[in-house]
Amino acid sequence: MEEVYRKLAKVLDTLPNGFPETESGVEIKLLKKIFTPEQADLFCDLRLSFETAADVAKRTGRSLEGLEDKLCGMVRDGQLFGLNLGGVWIFKMLPWVFGIYEFQNQRMDEEFVRLNEEFGPHFGKQFFSNTPQLMQVIPIEEQIEVKQEALPYEKVSTLIERSQSFWVQDCICKKEKGMLGDPCDRPMEVCLAIAPIPGVFDKMKYGRVLTREEAYALLKQCEEQGLVHLTSNFQNDHIFICNCCSCCCGVLSGINKLGIPASVVINSHYYAEIDPEKCVGCGVCINERCQVQAIEESDNIYSIVAERCIGCGLCITTCPGEAIRLIHKDADKRVAPPVNEKAWFDERARTRGVDYSKFR
Repeated sequence: MEEVYRKLAKVLDTLPNGFPETESGVEIKLLKKIFTPEQADLFCDLRLSFETAADVAKRTGRSLEGLEDKLCGMVRDGQLFGLNLGGVWIFKMLPWVFGIYEFQNQRMDEEFVRLNEEFGPHFGKQFFSNTPQLMQVIPIEEQIEVKQEALPYEKVSTLIERSQSFWVQDCICKKEKGMLGDPCDRPMEVCLAIAPIPGVFDKMKYGRVLTREEAYALLKQCEEQGLVHLTSNFQNDHIFICNCCSCCCGVLSGINKLGIPASVVINSHYYAEIDPEKCVGCGVCINERCQVQAIEESDNIYSIVAERCIGCGLCITTCPGEAIRLIHKDADKRVAPPVNEKAWFDERARTRGVDYSKFR
């Protein structure tokens, strides 16, 4: 029984996203919390690309009888990603993040939370020290000057307009902090999923299906509440928009708690700049809006710490002196995201030096 979980941990660490071994073995305790031995063994036979149960059986030699039911059960348990397309189920494995961890939203309890809190720093040091980054910032679109020619993946409206299904649920990071007795005072129901196919989320047993207009309204509310828009660091095929705060977000903690440079943790295409002649020294930007401690004060005048700024635009919308603007990074300072998830996996595997070809 112990060996199957160690095998699963090794598989997860072979995937481009990673899953580091710890001296305490807390990662094994997490896997035991999430997977039965049978599920752990089956997971190791899957791939990061979609397959039917019949495909899995043919490739692995497993019996087809009952296999689809087992895979559907693992989808319900947040261990796999599955879609029902016209009555045909397709499945693929999930990495730890973004993947298995986030899909534990409805199963997590205090034991899971405390195990993850122990594992988090170990995972974060490995995860945020490699590129390409998991996420990119989508700035507040109204703050992008027309002349700056934002690319499609830099505009939240492009992500929304390309999608036909919208669904929102509680943020697992905020939920985890609340279970630890340190709740966030910002809205919790802010984790937005998007899909290019109509009706994808209609049968979800939790969360809420939204219209496109309601999705826009949610994002506007998040901007007003000082939450950073983050999405996957791809050019295409986005499936989520996270709305994140400094006190809870596991990604922003890479900057705020682990001290990893912002440019390594998050891909950002903009930065903010404060005009000292217009700054009235109110402190709203530093005290209420910035989520990554990227603003400093000297003689009641505020300035941006360039190496910490992630270009979200939150500081601009509440500046009474209109002293802040968002600037597109020079072309030689911008890093274009991989084209899609597959390209991201390939590039990440190269930087980590892992061969995940068996799981493609």
